[in-house]
Amino acid sequence: MIGPMIETMHKLEFTSEPENIAIIERLIDEIREETTFQEECYGDVLIAMTEAVNNAIVHGNKLDPDKKVVVEYEIQPSDLYFKIVDSGAGFDYENVPDPTSPENLEKPNGRGVFLMRQLADACEFDDDGRIVELTFKGVFQTT
Repeated sequence: MIGPMIETMHKLEFTSEPENIAIIERLIDEIREETTFQEECYGDVLIAMTEAVNNAIVHGNKLDPDKKVVVEYEIQPSDLYFKIVDSGAGFDYENVPDPTSPENLEKPNGRGVFLMRQLADACEFDDDGRIVELTFKGVFQTT
C-alpha cells in the first residue's frame, strides 16, 4: 500500500444526535483501511475525535437535532487534520477545569478537552470554542 496522496478538504455534516458519533468512528476506520495508517496512532485519533464530536453534539449544540455538526478533514502526506464546528454559544476553552485535580477526579465528565489536548499533536480552538482543530502528526507511513 502506498502512502496517502495529498487531498483537498473533505466535509461531513450531520445532526446533533449522540448516535451520530458512529459516523466519525466509521470515517476513522475507513481512513485506516485505505491508507498507510500507523496502528499505534489509531486509539489517539479515535478517542480525541469522538470526544470532539461528542462535545459539539452535547455541549455545543445541546442535543438539538436542528443544529448541525460539521467535520472537515484533510489527509496530508504524514499527518491527519480535522476541523469540528458546532452551532452553539461557544465556551471559555482557556478556563476548562483540570480533570486531574483532586476535586474533579470523581466527576463523570469534564475530560473531553483534556483528552483532545493530550492525544492530538495540536489542538486549537477558534470562534469562541465553536471550532476545534485537531492535528495528528506522523499518522501515515511515508516510506
